This record gives sequence, structure tokens and C-alpha cells, in this order.
Amino acid sequence: MIDNTENSQRKNKIEDTEQSACTLCPRDCKKNRADGEIGVCGETAAMRIGRAALHMWEEPCISGEKGSGAVFFTGCPLHCVYCQNYAISDGGTGRQITVEALVQIFRDLEAQGAANINLVTADHFIPQVAQAIRQAKDQGFSLPFIYNTSSYVRVEALRMLDGLVDVYLPDMKYMDVDTAAKYSHAPDYPVVAKAAIAEMVRQCGEVVLDVEDAYIRRGVIVRHMLLPKHLLEAEKIIRYLYETYGNRIYISMMSQYTPVGDIGVRFPELADKVRRKSYRKLLDYAVNLGVEQAFYQEGEVAKESFIPEFYKE
Repeated sequence: MIDNTENSQRKNKIEDTEQSACTLCPRDCKKNRADGEIGVCGETAAMRIGRAALHMWEEPCISGEKGSGAVFFTGCPLHCVYCQNYAISDGGTGRQITVEALVQIFRDLEAQGAANINLVTADHFIPQVAQAIRQAKDQGFSLPFIYNTSSYVRVEALRMLDGLVDVYLPDMKYMDVDTAAKYSHAPDYPVVAKAAIAEMVRQCGEVVLDVEDAYIRRGVIVRHMLLPKHLLEAEKIIRYLYETYGNRIYISMMSQYTPVGDIGVRFPELADKVRRKSYRKLLDYAVNLGVEQAFYQEGEVAKESFIPEFYKE
């Protein structure tokens, strides 16, 4: 049996060496990011963020009335062609920070009244994020940590966060290999995401909500954003999640797809927003399947105004 001291030492060793030949994501680029080489994610091992602020547009149990303390990380291993946060995922916008500075950001967000700390697209910085969370908790920081991810991440990397993350907020973007290859150049996405979400559920278990304020304290909420003309694939995803996890997780069905840039020229099928009729069909499908723990979006959410402003440096 490995005691806590040995386990911590093992994790530290992994975190110190992982980015010398980076294999954090399935791209397996093996770039020496620790020595300044740029990985497929577009980043060296120097952690950068594009925004840190209260965020009011997450699921009700995450944002609530207080707001979620969202930290958006620069870069991304997945590079979806329709990414709404392309300014930081591909555009290189962001500020370089240290682990210690990230811990201070956690404290600043807490002082602003954040209900939790929401780490957005941090997969390529998992070693540094794990260190920051550990430092914060060692110093008595008590807000829940939410890990917001595309799910395109290796299980071995996620295990660095075991015992540190309270809530996982993963995407399940695709079920079909061809769709994943076309829009994210990642035909292995369905297999990778299934394994990643299984590990997240193993770590955090069933969803636990605070009985007083209804904020989430532990568990997994899996998101799927419906793409135009992809209703059948969305139904496959909802079926897979429900048949695999039942009501142990929450499923968040999103209609907020927003065409950005020249996406409609390159991919004409993605030129328009999701039709309300298609989204209604997805919700009806989930209800008829037996899904009970779910979130859905009302009103006009597919607006560029919902895309946050990011640091310009």
C-alpha cells in the first residue's frame, strides 16, 4: 500500500517531468515544453491565462447568484474549428503567471465573493494547476475547485488531480469518429473522452449539492453543445451518458453554439445557430429516455455578447 507521503512524492515526480517530453494530451507531441518548446496546445510550460473574473453564465449550481470564479487558460490541445474562445485557445492572448500568482488569484476571486474556483481549459497546464490547488488547500483555502475541460486529456494526467478537484465539468463533444476528425482533427476523441469521463466519475462520485444554497460541492456535470445539423449524434451522446452513468451525473444540454469568424465559409453546415426545434427535440429525447438530472438553456443564448473579453497581452 502507498501511503499519502509516498503518493504525494510520486505525483510531484510526475508533475516535474511530464512536460520535458509532453504527453499530457493524446496528441502526444513530446515537445520539451519545460525548456521553452511550443506544444500542439500552442504553449510552453510557462502558464498563461486569458481571464480571471466572476462568471455568471455557467449552470445554476455553479454560478448561482454569487458567480463562479473562472480562470481561463491560454492555449488548447483540441483546436475545434468552431471554438468560441478562439482568442485564447488559438490566438495567443494571455498573461504569463506563476503557480504562486495563480494561488493569489484564487484568493482574489474568493474575496470578490466567488462561489467556487472554475479552471477553464487547463489540461495542458495540469502539473502547475495541481501544484497551485495543493498549495491553496495546504493554506486553508476551502472553496470547491471545478475543473472545466474538453475531455481530450489522458487518464494518467487526470490522476494528478485526484483528491484535489471537487467537481469535474467535462464536455462530451462527439460520438462519431468522422465528426471528431472533421471539426477537431481528433478521430480518437470519442474513445479518449469516454475514458476521461469515467476517471472523473471515479474520482468524484455522485453529484452532491449543498442543501442550503444548492451550489454543487462534488460530482460530475457532463456538457454537450448541440451543433447545427447534428441532432442524431447529440442523441447518441445523451443515450451513452445515461446508459453508462444513469443519474449519478448531471447532463447539461446546451444550445449556445455561435458561428464565429469565417466558419460558415469553411463549413457551410455550421453557418447558422441551432434551430429551436432541433434543441427541443433533443430535450424531449432526453426526457423520454429517462434522464432526470439535467440542465437546459432557455431564451437567446447564442450571442457573441456571451463570449467574455480576454486579456490582450
